[in-house]
Amino acid sequence: MPTQAGFWIQVKNGEVKQVWDYEPDAERMSTESGWREASEVKPDLVDNREIITTHSFDLDADPAQIVWTKRELTVDERKGALVGEANSAFLEVAYEQTQIEVDDASGDFDAVSAAKVVKDARIAAINAATTHDEVDAL
Repeated sequence: MPTQAGFWIQVKNGEVKQVWDYEPDAERMSTESGWREASEVKPDLVDNREIITTHSFDLDADPAQIVWTKRELTVDERKGALVGEANSAFLEVAYEQTQIEVDDASGDFDAVSAAKVVKDARIAAINAATTHDEVDAL
């Protein structure tokens, strides 16, 4: 699990009140109690199959730890992201050609139609996938 030092937390009554990614200045440290060093601990992730989610604090560790958790992405979440990418690519072509048409009436609407065919085929392939391995193959 990757660990990154350089964090500072302020703890009052056993509760974390502030988290900073740099050391507070000496004046703040002397006037506000509870500041201590912390490190961030992130789990190893399987690319495109897991994401970081929530965190908790291990105040018993020295330095304190900000510990992140992970969860698996579902096949449907991954497919949704790919559909979004396909739609965005199509919209980029459509927007570009519309702007050209507005500017000087030379927009290429055949390019928009071709981009739609590509998008529709991509989405059909995405929708046909039912497993992580099939999504990976896209």
